Amino acid sequence: MLKWALIFLIVALIAGVLGFGGIAGVATEIAQVLFVIFLILFLVSVIMGFRMRE
Repeated sequence: MLKWALIFLIVALIAGVLGFGGIAGVATEIAQVLFVIFLILFLVSVIMGFRMRE
């Protein structure tokens, strides 16, 4: 999922440089949402990993 967030971030940066404002905005929002989901899943995995050790 982090891979997709990075891909959408790159698409947003390229679209922003080329002047495609609408596409850049949408790609940025998608990248942000995917990154937040990735962080939440990562934190849940870390917490569950610590719980399994105890």
